[in-house]
Amino acid sequence: MRRTPMELAAIASAAVPGLSPTGVAGVPDDAADFTSAVLLDDAGKQWRVRSPRHPEASIRLETELLVLRTFTPAIRAELPFQVPSVAGTVRQGDLRTFVYNHVPGMPLDLESLVAEGGRVPTEIGRAMAGIHDLPQSMVDRADLPSYTADEFRQRKLNELDQAATTGKIPPALLRRWEHALEDVSLWKFNPCVVHGDLHEDNLLISEGHVTSVAGWTDLRIGDPADDFAWLIAVHEQAFAEVVLEAYNEYRKEPVDPHLMRRAALAAEFALAQWLVRGLAAGDESMVAEAQEMLGELEADIREHGGQQISVEEPPVPLRQAPAPGAGPAAAGGAAQKPRVVLLGPAEPAAGPAVVPPKPAEAPKPVREDPKVVLVNSTAAALLPEAPGSGPKPVADAAAEPAPEAAEDAAAGEETGTKNTGKAAEPGSAAGEAGPEERSAAEDASTSSIPVLPRPGD
Repeated sequence: MRRTPMELAAIASAAVPGLSPTGVAGVPDDAADFTSAVLLDDAGKQWRVRSPRHPEASIRLETELLVLRTFTPAIRAELPFQVPSVAGTVRQGDLRTFVYNHVPGMPLDLESLVAEGGRVPTEIGRAMAGIHDLPQSMVDRADLPSYTADEFRQRKLNELDQAATTGKIPPALLRRWEHALEDVSLWKFNPCVVHGDLHEDNLLISEGHVTSVAGWTDLRIGDPADDFAWLIAVHEQAFAEVVLEAYNEYRKEPVDPHLMRRAALAAEFALAQWLVRGLAAGDESMVAEAQEMLGELEADIREHGGQQISVEEPPVPLRQAPAPGAGPAAAGGAAQKPRVVLLGPAEPAAGPAVVPPKPAEAPKPVREDPKVVLVNSTAAALLPEAPGSGPKPVADAAAEPAPEAAEDAAAGEETGTKNTGKAAEPGSAAGEAGPEERSAAEDASTSSIPVLPRPGD
């Protein structure tokens, strides 16, 4: 439920006894989850109001209430900024609106924050170091999530699998993120207290100093790189470098060298998380916005390579092989669509393509007609003529003519049967048959003739 600043002022009056607002103005916040405003009362004191837009956001605000109660006076004294405190709440149905004691300062958009210059980036780095050095016992007391490095990596892999099932994320991004998440050397860090929702809207700036950090709804023990993800969008690289330098200076523990790689991964993967949230909420505009940003990210990485998010080099992307004859020599020809995909870079051919020799064809098998049985000439001479059986079978071409077959052939010549290229008369002896005679003889039906073994078999 979205509320107007005037509605928030009325709610604040009910939450804090004696509060009389004289002015109200809306302030930036997570638009999908909260509506916020800053009030000015008749005593000149400022208050901040946060109203959830759905039950899940209301639960996050109640979690923040638990977190703020763990900031004891001793812990607050150690921090280089002020932490807000809850002045009152009002429940309306499933939603609970919170009113906070306001602290000086206002949030700035990212471009204005960079333009501030001066000590602002140093102050931001110092504030982040203070958050990450908070005692982990305060997270345990509030019963908030706590992850080891490997548990955190596995959690991200599970989220990646969930995002992949939507079918709306470019495959190139899925492969890129999966490779980074499986790069174990990238995930060797010491877990610490993490703000979990740190970005420019939750940093209050006044006169070049970070006066307060708000938005403690996602406090946990996990990867410190998550709090640096918002800096990946800063166009002025020098600004992010000063923040990181100050963070290294003020942090009590050593900083792992792959912090910014994981921060870049977190910034990219946040788009997939935004898409999944939009699908779960049934918000079509949210889904369309996420898909558009994912498409822009894929195009940017394809064109410019993107930021390094892995320690190990990713596998060489698939690349289409050039078509045969492509290149300077084929400048005048029409381009052909390649159908072969190669892994890795391909060196250009030094000369014309070498065509491998065509393998020798195997001998074609002889067509076997089930109605034709070939016998040798010796067996043919011994067979009696069957009535109406037609011409005797032609001798096997591979068999050597036996003496009896030669005599029969001579006898056939004496009776006037000439080798004229025509088929022999029915009942004549089988002579030396030409190709046409052999073909005619093979096509004749001899299924009634028994097959006799050759001599010597």
